[in-house]
Amino acid sequence: MKLVITRLVLSLIHFRQWLVAQVAFAFLNFLKLFPADAAINFADRLTRLIGPRTRRHKLMLTNLRNGFPEKSEAEIEAIALASWGNMGRLAAEYVFLDRLFDYDYYRAEPGRVEVSGIPIFMDLRDNPRPFIVFTGHTANFELLPVAGAAFGLHVTVLFRPPNNPYVAQKVFDFRSARMGKLVPSHAGSSFALARQLEAGAGVGVLVDQKFGKGLKTTFFGRPVKTNPLLPKLVRQFNCEVYPARCVRLPGNRYRLEIEPCMELPRDAAGNLDLTATAQKMNDKVEAWVRENPEQWLWYHDRWDIKDSVFK
Repeated sequence: MKLVITRLVLSLIHFRQWLVAQVAFAFLNFLKLFPADAAINFADRLTRLIGPRTRRHKLMLTNLRNGFPEKSEAEIEAIALASWGNMGRLAAEYVFLDRLFDYDYYRAEPGRVEVSGIPIFMDLRDNPRPFIVFTGHTANFELLPVAGAAFGLHVTVLFRPPNNPYVAQKVFDFRSARMGKLVPSHAGSSFALARQLEAGAGVGVLVDQKFGKGLKTTFFGRPVKTNPLLPKLVRQFNCEVYPARCVRLPGNRYRLEIEPCMELPRDAAGNLDLTATAQKMNDKVEAWVRENPEQWLWYHDRWDIKDSVFK
């Protein structure tokens, strides 16, 4: 009897995941019926309407208050609303990702996408060596590996699959067709990335995700755990590290930026300081978020405070 109940519960969970996935896919297919700008703007308005009515909105407001204690409640609410809009745009942009990246170095008039740091792109492409590019969940971060592939710079990207297995498979298929090689975040992902670096290739990593057993660092002045994988790979392969980000511009336009190679902290013996390196990357992402706070995913439980918020 216990086995039957367990199977029934699992079947209900799978059905719920399947149903949620079908609703999400139906919404994205609906957006395909419209031009890109209209669909993206509609998704922005819709999530601004729905987001504040969800439980995550309370977490988002708490995160913003903790991150910007100097801001008024009206400013906090405005950033939260715009952040929901950013999330809606990100979802809609998946549908049009192939059409959004239109950068052409030789075109006189600017297109939808502008790129800063072209010489760095070209140097990494034309002078193969192991390197790491890191970014955060700012604006449409998915455009960065698309841009790399467009320039002939194929980077192996570490990503965290969605919890819903039906959505996860769809996202993996979509990303792998446009971004090159993908490595899902799991126990063996560090070995997969190490093999790429050992072969003289590049890898891409998001560094602003919650990590339960990471290095003790801070983000917006509050304690967080940061994944030690990137600093450990840098120490093992002595590879260069480049910050990169996407910035939303008015009119559904984007600027992709890759910055010069970072100078990384070392101890007195010349060895890479893992914690200080993780902190330096946190500081870089924090600077980006402070510049455009509405373009970051504030609903994410980066500080691991969800349980206290929802009591």
